[in-house]
Amino acid sequence: MSNIDFTTSANPEALATEVACLKATLTLLLKAIGQADAGKVIINLERFAAQIDDPAQAEIFKNSILQIKHAYRQ
Repeated sequence: MSNIDFTTSANPEALATEVACLKATLTLLLKAIGQADAGKVIINLERFAAQIDDPAQAEIFKNSILQIKHAYRQ
């Protein structure tokens, strides 16, 4: 995997699209692993968000988790 190039564009719009793609990918992965395991992953993500020192970064992380949870429940 070290030969794969995962560079991200400096363009904020391209970066935003990549983040949205990652959120969708995570949601689909959670749906694939089953309800019990997905619940554990979400709980661990919420615990991690609670430990973030920077309030602005923590809020962004929490909002992302909420978006993923909402998409997962659909």
